[in-house]
Amino acid sequence: MDFWTGLLTSILQTAISPTTAAFVLAAIGLNIHFGFTGLMNMGQAGFMLVGAYGFGVSVSFFGLGFWPALAVAILCAVVFALILGIPTLKLRGDYLAIVTIAAAEIIRMILRMAMLTDVTGGPAGLHSTKYAYVFAELSPLPEGRTDILGLDYANTGGNDWWIRIVAWALVALFILITWALVRSPWGRVLKGIREDEDAVRSLGKSSYAYKMQALILGGVMGAIGGIVMTMPSAMQPDGMARPMTFNLWMIMLLGGAATIFGPLLGTLIFFVVRLLLTTIAGEFVPSNLLSPSQTEQLAWVLVGVSLMLLVIFRPQGILGNKKELSFNV
Repeated sequence: MDFWTGLLTSILQTAISPTTAAFVLAAIGLNIHFGFTGLMNMGQAGFMLVGAYGFGVSVSFFGLGFWPALAVAILCAVVFALILGIPTLKLRGDYLAIVTIAAAEIIRMILRMAMLTDVTGGPAGLHSTKYAYVFAELSPLPEGRTDILGLDYANTGGNDWWIRIVAWALVALFILITWALVRSPWGRVLKGIREDEDAVRSLGKSSYAYKMQALILGGVMGAIGGIVMTMPSAMQPDGMARPMTFNLWMIMLLGGAATIFGPLLGTLIFFVVRLLLTTIAGEFVPSNLLSPSQTEQLAWVLVGVSLMLLVIFRPQGILGNKKELSFNV
């Protein structure tokens, strides 16, 4: 009984963690890119990096407050989107995929350069004590700790209730923004570009301008996700590398691309299923058969197989509409 109670507590902790919320935010941005516009962005982790480091360096190195640092982070994401989009968005989607995955790796390698250690922290990155305090100062919560449903966290100060409240409030806000935008004339143009870009051009619409706007909007969402992810502990260049972008694609496809709640559902399933697999296997499978590291690897294998089966048998994802968007396999 204690095992199942502990497992339920772990599931709740995972479901409301800032990391989970950060993945939802970044996946919503990726959904704007691919799900609603058809942009093959394979470098969403790059937007998360520029957002996180734009914020962290602004505070730790330049001494800015929370709001100026947030503005710098958003500006970095906008500039990054412009650098990526200006030379590629007039071309077909494959070129954007190549550019974005390369650009994300370039950003990561620059941030981990030893010569920039005084600014970015180099490969070790920046600990949250150097930048998270400006966020903690905004907390209206009283000092102390609060226990809710067996989840006991400090109200303010690091991995606390304050970051969880703000992170999930941002998730709700971004979902609302996405819902409003896709139902607007702007959103209908994006869907038109995804389905038939030439038809949209024939109606006198600048598909290039709309795609640039979508790239910037989704990139800013990813940048804010990067800030949320690094607030409780630290930011490291290798913590937001290629695997993170692939995980975001898995989450989006699992929940359903071009859906409002797909990124949220996909993220929760992704993290909870991994937790269930590793915890149950660690409890009931003898250690001489599977070590903890092998259990983690097995969980990733099963998640990958599940995604393959999903793409084959339900390519539109759990919430997706097959008539609107799916992968052809």
